[in-house]
Amino acid sequence: MPRSGPRTAPTRGAIVLLIATRKGAWLLHGDATRRSWRLDGPHFHGHSISHLVLDPRDGRTLLAAAKTGHLGPTIFRSTDLGRTWKEASRPPAFAQPKDGSPARSVDHTFWLTPCHANEPGSWYAGTSPQGLFRSDDGGDTWMPLPGVNDNLVMREWMGTVQDGTPDGPKLHSIVIDPADPAHLLFGMSGGGVHESFDRGATWHTLIGGLEVVEGFDASQPTFHDPHCIRACPSQPTRLYMQNHCGIYRLDRPSDIWQRIGRKMPKKVGDIGFPMVVHPRDADTAWVFPMDGSGVWPRTSPDGRPAAYVTRNAGRSWQRLDAGLPTEQAWWTVKRQAMCADQREAVGLYVGNTGGEIWMLRDDASQDATQRWRNIARHLPEIYAIEAAAPAAD
Repeated sequence: MPRSGPRTAPTRGAIVLLIATRKGAWLLHGDATRRSWRLDGPHFHGHSISHLVLDPRDGRTLLAAAKTGHLGPTIFRSTDLGRTWKEASRPPAFAQPKDGSPARSVDHTFWLTPCHANEPGSWYAGTSPQGLFRSDDGGDTWMPLPGVNDNLVMREWMGTVQDGTPDGPKLHSIVIDPADPAHLLFGMSGGGVHESFDRGATWHTLIGGLEVVEGFDASQPTFHDPHCIRACPSQPTRLYMQNHCGIYRLDRPSDIWQRIGRKMPKKVGDIGFPMVVHPRDADTAWVFPMDGSGVWPRTSPDGRPAAYVTRNAGRSWQRLDAGLPTEQAWWTVKRQAMCADQREAVGLYVGNTGGEIWMLRDDASQDATQRWRNIARHLPEIYAIEAAAPAAD
């Protein structure tokens, strides 16, 4: 992935946070100053929404990955920024196997990613259990990618639906090379990291340097559990990852991940779910650590939530907790529930399992005094947040 991407902040304008929760979706509209916020919703009240994404290529098309107990998994589309919605005519569904292998059914679509900027209307979707799908008509119909879904070797690495994360194993973190639409990668929990240079027809593993839980064989992709992978917009050759076993960075063309989380405070550790990168500075990234000890409670360490930022590609980390609760806050931030906007003073957003959204206006010169501000509360358990810039009416 070559060096390219935005170097300057976009012009001022409205920001909308796209909030996916266990019981519906909300749009949190911010004004140009990001001091005033207006909540719009619920959309799909009662549906479990895993991901809500705005197409950056037109600034108007929204896709929502939804599931209900009665209707099963589906995709909803809106071309007017959520005023009206239409269900996909062919949601992601696995093809019937032709080789005698067990049939699979999609439990839910977990991750949505727009394809390359030069492929308007095309999207990828990652599902649970692990599957990769593509739409070339704006999300109305979805086709399975046999290079993943029918790949018997990869199926072995995926394990069963009882393996991996408690709410089902997932294919996530679909990353598209901005210089080459045929070049993409994704992570599987569990099943490792995989890269393709031919639009997903063939794949190779990208797990060099990654650790696994003690006692398991690190050479086997099935034991690898990437939680979230991000490419730096300003330097797509640089990838960051929050993994089940630490925080990592990869600088291509190397295929060996470097564990950069060892510089985190020992009493906090480097276990967590989300990973966020700066839109214009490849040396800056944020994480939100969780308690990875014992039976992996996955709550804020000691009930004291905090983000950590590196501004030198992982050589050191600073704690960012001013304004957040200082005790008895045992919530979790899921892998898609932390994001950044594109402004010159970058806004960092965190949604938690307690239904709250917190915002931090980033200022590298004031890491010790920056304060988080609560901008929404009393929502259902938050699964995902995306910061987007909608097109002007």
